[in-house]
Amino acid sequence: MTLMIRFRRAKACAPLRAAILCAATAVTALMMPIAQAASYPDRPLTLINPYAAGGPADVVARSLGRALEKRLGQPVVVENKPGGGASIGTGFVARAKPDGYTLLLGTSAGHVVTPLMQKTTYDGVDGFAFCSVVAVQPIMLVVNPARGIRTVAELLARAQAEPGKLSYGSAGVGGATHLGAELFQQVAHVQLNHIPYAGASPAINDVVGGQIDLAMLNLSASLPFIRQGRLIALAYAADKRSALLPDVPTLAEAGVAGAQAATWYSLAAPAGTPPDVVQRLSNAVRAVNDDPDYRRVMQEQAIELMSLTPAEADAYVRRDRADMQRLLGSLGLLAK
Repeated sequence: MTLMIRFRRAKACAPLRAAILCAATAVTALMMPIAQAASYPDRPLTLINPYAAGGPADVVARSLGRALEKRLGQPVVVENKPGGGASIGTGFVARAKPDGYTLLLGTSAGHVVTPLMQKTTYDGVDGFAFCSVVAVQPIMLVVNPARGIRTVAELLARAQAEPGKLSYGSAGVGGATHLGAELFQQVAHVQLNHIPYAGASPAINDVVGGQIDLAMLNLSASLPFIRQGRLIALAYAADKRSALLPDVPTLAEAGVAGAQAATWYSLAAPAGTPPDVVQRLSNAVRAVNDDPDYRRVMQEQAIELMSLTPAEADAYVRRDRADMQRLLGSLGLLAK
């Protein structure tokens, strides 16, 4: 009888023990992301740059990576995965494990423009957790000195008198230098002749050489030629003047309000990355902006620093997508 009672008691306790074990397992599973976030990062991080080495994005990626290392206490390895209008590198990160160890130097092209213009394997907005928008690089409207144009007003007068005759170069269809110029034409009600190039360098060379009349280009690329007098800077496509060329007005100051254009850069992780990890990275970006060496490099490249919260960054990207969808739709460039 005693043995039977013990057996029955043991049998009756089995479901309770199983329930306790399941509950403990569930609590452990729930606590794991918290524990991971608390110890994050505990190994090197990889920052993907969706462009080739040597360009403006590479300068941002490597400078940001070095500065983040100081704040996070772990190496940040920059890898270049160029191609497909930034879609190759951007898609790679979208498919990565959402643990905060594979990050993206996101760009307006990879997140917004390319997914709108062609079918991609990822969603440029919902496929990511945005830690911050870290910087913007506005573009400068420049003209060949031999054209005798010294102000935006003179440019508009010439363009209105001879629609489609003045030619402008861009770094490629769908890039900021192309879409910025198209937006300028829409707002200013003028017609220019677009000549696309495979990058900013050949476009600059042809403006300087007189093969085309003008261009809207990143200031970092055109600044040496402006300082040499080989290009005339007409206006800056930003909300405020550049500290590098304080005498050059903004487009709004020159009478063309609403034509701001820039390349922006984000720090993004795959969707599903723990919120605490995303916030940790956002805080690190904010701290990085106080690094004097980082600020100096960015200023030399005419790059303006930002440090948006995750919620602000997400809203920023969504606004840009809505604006680009309208612009690309008006140009007939949306993916079918």
